[in-house]
Amino acid sequence: VQLQASGGGLVQAGGSLRLSCEASGRTVSRNPMGWFRQAPGKEREFVAAINWTNWTYYAASVKGRFTISRDNAKNTVYLQMNSLKPEDTAVYYCAAGDVVTSDSSWYKYWGQGTLVTVSS
Repeated sequence: VQLQASGGGLVQAGGSLRLSCEASGRTVSRNPMGWFRQAPGKEREFVAAINWTNWTYYAASVKGRFTISRDNAKNTVYLQMNSLKPEDTAVYYCAAGDVVTSDSSWYKYWGQGTLVTVSS
């Protein structure tokens, strides 16, 4: 499975962005999918995850602002990010795994990352 993340960019605080993660190689419709992020000088952290029944799970820091969704017909997962804050600045990675979890070690396949920069 290859994952291609896109949609990052520069946005002002309070703005919105939508990230996309398109899978190729095979369908990921039965795989839990996750988004993680890594800010400069910090460790990678969990953002959100979704399973094949569209059950979702969010980090406390983004709950209520970010929404993860998937379109199985397009083999794509999205992360809608609203009310962005400067502390959301990071490289965002999508991942496919076997378990819906915040533990990155359970995700087998990773995209290359897309940079989100939120200015104050």
